[in-house]
Amino acid sequence: MNFKLARQTRVLVIDDQVLAKGYLKYSLEELGFQNIEYADKVNTALTYIRRNHYDLIVCSYDLQNEQDGYFLYDQLKEQNQLPASTAFVFISAETTADIVHSIVELQPDDFLAKPFTVSELGQRLERLLTRKRALQDVYHLIEDSTLDKALLKLEGFLTEPKNSEFFPLALKLKGELLLACGQYSDAQEFYEAIINVQNFTWAQLGLVKSYIALDKDEEAEKLVIELALKRDSLLAAYDLLAALQIKHQEFEDALENVEIAGQISPRNLHRHTKALDLSRLTHNYESQFEAAKKIVKIAKNSIHDNPDIYLNVARAGIDFAMTSDEQHTKRLIKQSTEYLKQLKSHFPKADIDDQLKVINARLLYLDDETDNAKALLDQLSDNNWETESIEALLDKAKAFHEVGIQEHALKILDVIERRCNQDSTQSHLFLQYVRQEKSEKTEIKLSPKDLNNQAVNQYQRGDLKSALQTFRQAFTIMPKNPSIALNLLQAAAINLQEMSGEEATQTLSGDLIYNCLKTIESGTLDEEQERRYQRVRSVLKNLG
Repeated sequence: MNFKLARQTRVLVIDDQVLAKGYLKYSLEELGFQNIEYADKVNTALTYIRRNHYDLIVCSYDLQNEQDGYFLYDQLKEQNQLPASTAFVFISAETTADIVHSIVELQPDDFLAKPFTVSELGQRLERLLTRKRALQDVYHLIEDSTLDKALLKLEGFLTEPKNSEFFPLALKLKGELLLACGQYSDAQEFYEAIINVQNFTWAQLGLVKSYIALDKDEEAEKLVIELALKRDSLLAAYDLLAALQIKHQEFEDALENVEIAGQISPRNLHRHTKALDLSRLTHNYESQFEAAKKIVKIAKNSIHDNPDIYLNVARAGIDFAMTSDEQHTKRLIKQSTEYLKQLKSHFPKADIDDQLKVINARLLYLDDETDNAKALLDQLSDNNWETESIEALLDKAKAFHEVGIQEHALKILDVIERRCNQDSTQSHLFLQYVRQEKSEKTEIKLSPKDLNNQAVNQYQRGDLKSALQTFRQAFTIMPKNPSIALNLLQAAAINLQEMSGEEATQTLSGDLIYNCLKTIESGTLDEEQERRYQRVRSVLKNLG
């Protein structure tokens, strides 16, 4: 280790294990580091980092149930509180695949697996700090948000032969700056030139981002599918593929890819949040519930742990229960109630009375106590819509719609849409979901729970056209429910028998029938439903 470099380096060590911190202190002092500070809690570390500039931060990944080290770095990056000139190193005793994936996709400057020797630590830190020092002028310009000047400085750096050992890092940084500056055509040309010399994974991923920004989606898709087959680019490729699919409104495919990536690297909270938004857009209530539960599991004991995430699990469980059979509904209500108990235990002083009233009103409605649900909703004030959380308002809109007060629900959705349009931090996916909710609740007056019952009654009375229309509305908001799909398919088959060819084409599209078949084939039917399904298939086959 270069002792001069070590003595010039200001270090922050973040570790809550006494023995580990002691060994790290000994190792760093042996290597010549003198200006060392220590933090054993995330909040303490955040305070230090906001007040001081550190050249090196060495952080244990395994803080508080292996959570906070990960989320500390994630928060620092997201809130732009980690200077580009600061070297950040993770250390961890755990090297399981999901932890390694989680750390690698965060892209810290380095990662050391315990145990390591003083010599190994010295070699890694010297290499890292030398790179940071060589490019410090560029990093300082990035910290000042003068990215165009940073790019010019980097261009000059790359013309100096004496800097050749740092060219790989500098070239990667140049591509990132071109993208950050919005110079997408130049970025495409740059990445293609790099790939012609050597097929670096980072250059291929950068080229995909350039293609997407330039609306060259076919080229982007072709390349990203190739990258999804490579281990070192797997996660980034799934994310980029999902981004492409979201761009083209292919939300079901995007959800599938986000969920796959979430299984590979399960600690990425942002990815599970995206899965939740995509689940809502696709009316995939089971995936929504699972994503909400994962967010609670991952965020527990971290800086992201708060009452809202527990409330969101309960809300997602109720959404799912609204579209499920009686037996499944009881299990979902029990699970949702359990998360509310966890909330009260973890946050006993949380001010959530109104939000719990809304949730309890929805539970009463599920239990066929509509009048009691309305009475509970009547206790709520309309004066705080501008200050309530978006999720609380959304749940309130659903509750009013379910009990039949449609106009009030739509007014709340208007407020949500306006607030989302004014809030740049709200995701575009969530805004699309709000608009979808508003459109569907304007057209469909009944709740998911009531739609199928009304359609069955219409069908039994022989009012086939009304039944078909109501089943279609039910399938619109419950496209994953095989029972709904079967009922719609059966009503469609009977109606098709009575229609002319042209009238049938106008009334029922092939896509609708295909989607019903897809839902049924991927779901589970009981014996009676299976017999009905086979009869319906025979009718459809005879009709061609």
